[in-house]
Amino acid sequence: MTAWPAAVERAAALLGARAAPDVPLGPFTTYKVGGPAALLVRPATPDDLAAVADAVAATAIDVLVVGKGSNLLVADTGFAGVAVVLGEGFAAIGVDGTRVRAGGAAALPVVARHTVRAGLSGFEWAVGVPGSVGGAVRMNAGGHGSDMAATLVSADVVDLRAGGGPRSVPAADLDLGYRRSAVAPHHVVVAATLDLAAGDRAEGKRTLSEIVAWRRANQPGGQNAGSVFTNPPGDSAGRLIDAAGCKGLRRGSAEVSTKHANFVQADPGGSADDVVALMAEVRRRVEEAFGLRLEVETRVVGYDRTPQPHVEVEVEG
Repeated sequence: MTAWPAAVERAAALLGARAAPDVPLGPFTTYKVGGPAALLVRPATPDDLAAVADAVAATAIDVLVVGKGSNLLVADTGFAGVAVVLGEGFAAIGVDGTRVRAGGAAALPVVARHTVRAGLSGFEWAVGVPGSVGGAVRMNAGGHGSDMAATLVSADVVDLRAGGGPRSVPAADLDLGYRRSAVAPHHVVVAATLDLAAGDRAEGKRTLSEIVAWRRANQPGGQNAGSVFTNPPGDSAGRLIDAAGCKGLRRGSAEVSTKHANFVQADPGGSADDVVALMAEVRRRVEEAFGLRLEVETRVVGYDRTPQPHVEVEVEG
């Protein structure tokens, strides 16, 4: 058993059967690597989430909201706090005219297909993004010429440090930018309201098929978390990484994809440390070749904020 901070024991006592100790987080991420969370909770109801918020507020324990884990890398040493994975009770999707309300745990591809079946247009881009609605709001996820900011009206957010229930935050107050927002690590997006446009179902289905086909042709499958670095203004991170000779570059159990240079593949049974070390080496080589420092898009959790030279990335936790 890992020796966790004292706040973990206090939070575990408050959460009781709602919390499970020392749960590996790798299986909850698309990298499939990384260590355990001191505590894992999977709230199924608003009452469950309120209990988590009360425990966090009372103990000041660190929080990690996992979502679908499609943009997340957890250190091999794990996360010394409480990890939150919203249950299916937060995945409902409702349509009222052109307004769509989707739970924070709803999968983006599911929402995209649901809206097309409802005769709506504007969310087709999300069919190829393997994340959750909540994570997409936090990262202002996007692709294929659009993003969450294009249709988001508001988000219902729970502040786990403050306790209490959700509050509705207008999109204008979320500071949505390129792959960023004002949603903090201790915030949980429990629902989002979208404003879409009336569309043609047949045309929407064709668009979905085209996006899925493009993704399969141009992006790798396997254990990765999508784009590692954000695109610098006017350029492509993948192009820069390729031009720096990094395609196929390997560090231990991690490799830069030979299909798309801005993807890092983790071997089955691999190490998060290897992934982070490879990310840092790619960033170093691009900076050396082009004088440009790539910004990490992946959420890297559980590393010291004054990292060793081979782990020089922005981190959380």
